[in-house]
Amino acid sequence: MYFIGIDSGTQSTKALIATGETGEILSTASHATPLIENLPPGHKEQHPEDWWEALRIALKAALQKSGINPEDVRGIGVSGQQHGFVPLDKEGRVIRPAKIWCDTSTSRQCEEILERVGGLARCIELIGNGVPAGFTASKILWLKENEPENYARLHTVLLPHDFLNFRLTGERKMEWGDASGTSLMDVRTRTWRGELIDAVDPALIEKLPPLIPSHEPVGHILPEIAEEFGFSKDVIVSAGGGDNMMGAIGTGNVRSGIVTASLGTSGTIYACSDTPVIDPHGEIAAFCDSTGKWLPLLCVMNVTVSTEMVRTLFNMDFAALDAAVEKTPPGADGLLLIPYFEGERTPNVPDGTGVWFGVNSRTHDSAHYARAAMEGASMTMNYGLNRLRELGINPQEIRLTGGGSKSAVWRQILADIFNTEVVAMAHAEGAAYGGALQARWAFARSTGEHITLEEIAEAWVKADEKTRTAPHRKNVSIYRKLQKLHDRLSKALRPVFKSHRRLIDKI
Repeated sequence: MYFIGIDSGTQSTKALIATGETGEILSTASHATPLIENLPPGHKEQHPEDWWEALRIALKAALQKSGINPEDVRGIGVSGQQHGFVPLDKEGRVIRPAKIWCDTSTSRQCEEILERVGGLARCIELIGNGVPAGFTASKILWLKENEPENYARLHTVLLPHDFLNFRLTGERKMEWGDASGTSLMDVRTRTWRGELIDAVDPALIEKLPPLIPSHEPVGHILPEIAEEFGFSKDVIVSAGGGDNMMGAIGTGNVRSGIVTASLGTSGTIYACSDTPVIDPHGEIAAFCDSTGKWLPLLCVMNVTVSTEMVRTLFNMDFAALDAAVEKTPPGADGLLLIPYFEGERTPNVPDGTGVWFGVNSRTHDSAHYARAAMEGASMTMNYGLNRLRELGINPQEIRLTGGGSKSAVWRQILADIFNTEVVAMAHAEGAAYGGALQARWAFARSTGEHITLEEIAEAWVKADEKTRTAPHRKNVSIYRKLQKLHDRLSKALRPVFKSHRRLIDKI
């Protein structure tokens, strides 16, 4: 028997096929999913139908490469980028493009919602989270206020992975983990919270789908989908989850004491907890995971965004980027990057921009910019990691996933800045692999097989020990001082960012 993991991300959709006995990955394939171009600053949107088309193309390619008989597939698990707002009408048609996780155009709506529920502290009391830019609730209010004709057609609110589940099964449902990133669900009770819903629209409760637990399948694939791919009609589609929740499963982060860092377009650090971890400051997201536990998480919006900008600016390939970083000393001779190119979530700076600090004749070259880009993204992540530590999460090692984890020099920078051993995983596709693991678990439960998700992860998930990297004591000392400066600079710039946004909006 075989299981399929799907990961629908910002840049592409990936499909992965694994065996149900050992978890061996037989094949992977991907297909690009573009952003809509020429939108105003802060607006980030994609067409949900592009995700569906990319899924179909990637899945067909993965099946062909694997050489398996599709009739032997038993389950599919879907991971998707979190927080995106997919508005469906009564017939299940997409009303308009989805505002996705990195859209910061709804910061005013975030402020409105917080004001209506009594402020940030009251909001955290109600749902365990605040309403940062990027979460789904503010996107719904934005639609109501800016496109009332489209809002009038709204029948169902779905998240990106829920939409793909809907296209596979015809079922409109939402799973606990991904739903906890909407700012509409109380993460402690895993139920919709009326005060937050009313702050958007009292009628919104009728447009929210039923919530299901992580172990419960969404349903079986539609007959026409089975026919298209050659599956049997009893293939289950598991609950799926957000990319961070599924990345946690795919890196074996399904029990307390494990911490994962994902280095993609955005960056996340998260841990598994048996109880909710609520940050009274609202900087750490108090998410549920996709296993029935909780996933305290920090998210930064600009990780490989930073290095990709440098690569493009200086026409570097990945090898050249790493070589440039390696020949530059830790701290880049004082060149610091505040990498808030797309705004930022942790810290919550939706009006932020990128700032290069310390530019002079010594630091104004490609090598210094390259090192400062890696360090700036890493220190922004470490800002959140330090907050996690204050809340009681103290990692002994951090498991790395995502494109940035492939770089040996970046792994060393992370180990030095985090002051913790880091190790990459034996497989690169954490979220897609998590989808396959969750599908295997859901299938086992549906057939009465006595195996837990922890047992599946223990057997399937492996670290690549060749990549294990320990911190260098001298570099740790350098970065501890730079981290304080980076944090001070970020804090000092926040009112400037807000004034800058107001000025640009008037021009």
